[in-house]
Amino acid sequence: MTTLSSGFARARRWLRDHPLAFDAALALGALVAMICGSFADPGTGHGPTFGTRTPEPFSVLLMVLAALALVLRRRRPRAVLAATGALSAAEYVLMDPPAPVIMSTVVALYTVASRTDRPTTWRVGLLSMGALTAAAMVFGSTPWYSQENLGVFAWTGMAGAAGDAVRSRRAFVDAIRERAERAERTREEEARRRVAEERLRIARDLHDVVAHHIALVNVQAGVAAHVMDKRPDQAKEALAHVRDASRSALNELRVTVGLLRQQGDPEAPTEPAPGLAVLGELVATFRNAGLPVEVACADRGVRLPAAVDLAAYRVIQEALTNVRKHAGAGARAEVSVVRVGATAEVTVLDNGRGSAGRRPGAGPGGAADGGPGSGGPDSGGHGLVGMRERVTALGGALTAGPRYGGGFRVHAILPVEARTGGPERPGTAGGTGLRR
Repeated sequence: MTTLSSGFARARRWLRDHPLAFDAALALGALVAMICGSFADPGTGHGPTFGTRTPEPFSVLLMVLAALALVLRRRRPRAVLAATGALSAAEYVLMDPPAPVIMSTVVALYTVASRTDRPTTWRVGLLSMGALTAAAMVFGSTPWYSQENLGVFAWTGMAGAAGDAVRSRRAFVDAIRERAERAERTREEEARRRVAEERLRIARDLHDVVAHHIALVNVQAGVAAHVMDKRPDQAKEALAHVRDASRSALNELRVTVGLLRQQGDPEAPTEPAPGLAVLGELVATFRNAGLPVEVACADRGVRLPAAVDLAAYRVIQEALTNVRKHAGAGARAEVSVVRVGATAEVTVLDNGRGSAGRRPGAGPGGAADGGPGSGGPDSGGHGLVGMRERVTALGGALTAGPRYGGGFRVHAILPVEARTGGPERPGTAGGTGLRR
């Protein structure tokens, strides 16, 4: 049974790849059927009888011409229908009793109906049925209501209906296939978009971790080198802070990079992402680095959504890092986190007197961390850009700029219900203007 089915499948594939050969075989079969039918006499009894009549040479010629026309039914379907219809009408007009040349017209009408639209099928089908039925009724010797004449009407009508049904089914299958292909392309595009968003998120996390801790390590190492000879105890304390900051950086890097591990990897970290719950530890690192920081947090017992909590923590971390790097000596910082209705507002202020060219985003170009117009040694940073992207991805807004009277201000408004499923729009970060 398997061998038989595989043989049919191979034959079907071969015929699909060679349509002209299939049409030639179909034309030969139609010719054999027409010739066999021409030997049958309808009679007046209980059915047709064979051997009482033979086809005329002119009828055989018409049948051969009609069969040859069917070979081109795929290339010129309407022309083939017109040719076979004319040959069938000529058979009804000139011969009595007529040979079944109309079999070729039935095949041609089916082809036209299966390869054109429904209005064309209706027009061509009604014209063919009316013309051939009228020719059979008017020029035939049998009564107009004979079964042979009604058979002409029925066979041509069924050919048009069958062709239209096949065309509809083929269009339905093509639509399903196209929909499946489009859904597959959509899934691939969605997967690529999610990969790009995840890369942006991981890049922001890595920047926040490295920039914060390396800045602290740099400051404490400079302090240690400055007081190493005169005050070794203070140098030892600074080196201890360097050790703690580096250890914390390694731990956070391990957590961030661990997100890239395969699911179920025993080495993957299980620590939660940092948030406002550990804000005190973050502030302590800056205080140890010599930056006085005051914190005001309302509703300490209320927990924010995980994405909002992490974004608020990262904004504070990056803003304080920029204060430590750019505000200059004697600067102080203030941090406030306030729940206002359906939003959480994070504000970081400082009274630094650092040069405008070295403050992030304060240059003529409004760039972040020494972008165009800063001219400082920190050119090329992405601190404010990363903060804006992180806040914008959650549906919030971030403004940053110099304060009136000196200092710098970073203000982020985060919705409590984060839109974590929507696409991130990194391009909006560069379009958010700085308020002066």
